Amino acid sequence: MYEIIANPEDYQIDDLIKGTGHAKIDFSGGERIKWANEIDTFTSKLVSFTEKAQELSKVLRGSDAIKTTPASLKTLKIQLFNINDALNTALEISKKLEADIVSK
Repeated sequence: MYEIIANPEDYQIDDLIKGTGHAKIDFSGGERIKWANEIDTFTSKLVSFTEKAQELSKVLRGSDAIKTTPASLKTLKIQLFNINDALNTALEISKKLEADIVSK
């Protein structure tokens, strides 16, 4: 058996949760399947992202000439920083959630 102990305050979403109560409920049936399907969707997106990142890396490592402008390189760098920040945030949240789903 598992218990989800995620505190909304730890995720800065406590204002959205007000009024939902703190009584324990069973999380079962179709609702769990919906959530599992959502996680599968995340996984598919991550796989797709990995494929795109590997392709970009392959192009950049390749020997084919690449023409660009300084503005284009700056834009690429900024977007890669944005992606990196988003991935770091996602990893931090997933680590918190992993710690908040405990085996009983």
